[in-house]
Amino acid sequence: MANPWDCLPNARHIYGVLNRGRARMDEWAKARLEATNPEWEAAWLASRTEAERVSRGSIWEQVWIAARGVGMGALALVAWDDCAYILDLHPDVVATLAGSGNHAAILLLPAVRGMYEGD
Repeated sequence: MANPWDCLPNARHIYGVLNRGRARMDEWAKARLEATNPEWEAAWLASRTEAERVSRGSIWEQVWIAARGVGMGALALVAWDDCAYILDLHPDVVATLAGSGNHAAILLLPAVRGMYEGD
């Protein structure tokens, strides 16, 4: 196992978000800054709380270190196994989910925008 998250169901998606974020760092950093608001902060805290609840706190910490500035949405993929589908949605749909308070969508929105605009 190369990384602590390799054992997670969303491991390949975590790698995808981190790798694509690194490849387009400036654009993703801009999207992340635009997304920062009280709702994003609440979603970030919710992902950490959920990761700790399901005994993934140390993995969440490692992904957080790896994701700084490039793929904070990967944190959602650690906390919630059922959120990878969000990566396949159009950014407008993810924005709607985020607007409804979906924590995973809030965290993944900058990544989805970055992937959609980059592809």
